[in-house]
Amino acid sequence: MSTVAVPDVAVAAVAEGFWTRGRKVGAGLTALGVLAAAVFGPLATTERARFTLSEDAGGAALSIPGTTGAILFGVLAALTGVVLLAAGGRRWFGVLLGVGIITFVLSFLCWQVSDAPAGQNFMPLVNILRGTFLLALPLIFGALAGVLCERSGVVNVGIEGQLLMGAFSGALFGSITQNVWIGLVAAAIGGALISLLLAFLAIRYLVDQVVIGIVINLLAVGLTGFLYERLMQPDAQRYNSAPRFPNWEIPLLKDIPVIGPALFRGNIFLYLGLLLVLVIHLGLTRTRWGLRTRAVGEHPTAADTLGVRVLRLRYRNVFLAGVVAGIGGASYTLALYSFTKNMIGGKGFIALAAMIFGRWTPTGALLAALFFGFADQLGTYLSAINSVIPSEFLAMLPYLATILAVAGLVGRVRAPAADGKPYVQG
Repeated sequence: MSTVAVPDVAVAAVAEGFWTRGRKVGAGLTALGVLAAAVFGPLATTERARFTLSEDAGGAALSIPGTTGAILFGVLAALTGVVLLAAGGRRWFGVLLGVGIITFVLSFLCWQVSDAPAGQNFMPLVNILRGTFLLALPLIFGALAGVLCERSGVVNVGIEGQLLMGAFSGALFGSITQNVWIGLVAAAIGGALISLLLAFLAIRYLVDQVVIGIVINLLAVGLTGFLYERLMQPDAQRYNSAPRFPNWEIPLLKDIPVIGPALFRGNIFLYLGLLLVLVIHLGLTRTRWGLRTRAVGEHPTAADTLGVRVLRLRYRNVFLAGVVAGIGGASYTLALYSFTKNMIGGKGFIALAAMIFGRWTPTGALLAALFFGFADQLGTYLSAINSVIPSEFLAMLPYLATILAVAGLVGRVRAPAADGKPYVQG
């Protein structure tokens, strides 16, 4: 009796059926596009929606009548969904998805900008882009901290606590010394100490990594809140008045339209965040440390047999993750605000989502963080032009974007095989 071998690809295709992930996303985009054309179009006005290439209403601008733009971009979003439906989403999925989301957002913006009060029918793209990067900064640092941990096999749910401790330490020691560099070093140490607690309990004592991450977050909230009430609140001038890093302009690059003022007139955290994305990407893909890190995250037993010291590598990477997250926390208190209780406000969990959305890669985490930063900045902009959308819903935008991204757009992703699994060295 003979048997016929059936290729695994054919079995997977039959099991998946007609409604592949691409077709489901295509159907969703089609529905959103039709909704945009049918709802945003009539709600928009005949006023021209202007997207200026500057920081105000002046200068060059991309201009389109509100109603026309809302309908046109809605139709384009629907057509993108139809293409995904027809093709099954197997080719050019990422490009088509990006085009569909962008055209849907543009349809929405044509409605909002054209419907704004007289004199406010414009969106300054430079300010939007600058605000996007600014609001994405803690997410970038937090997501990179997650990448360092989880590519090593340690789940880092404690990003929120690491960011918060970094923000507090930077504000406290920066205020006492009136030196931003000392504040930055203190922030890195604060984040590292919290991260070492995660490493010690998760690696040495094999405590459930998700549970200990949540506990660490609560510890950071309680500890910084207590010290804030005891030290900072009674004497803010001495303990909560850290100096700020100035903005550094890069000659020539700062004059590039739109991108120049937003990217090359920033503070140290912007440049450091982008540099860390590049360094960690190259480190993970081009160095012996990166090869060992990926091996430990995928198959620690095999790495151990080849001479890699698994536990020491995990300790080192979790420590580095804490340093990165601590610096991210300092981007609040050494560049923007004074410290307040629980000022991170859930951004650590959004950073964790950005890491997953970015598929555990530094560049993916950067793009995901910018996506969430744009959602946050969009809410701020719409509030400024007195949008008809209630302010409570606008404040929810970054969190809604997180849910949409993780639940609807990520699809099937595979974490490192040993992520969250304790390793007992023989």
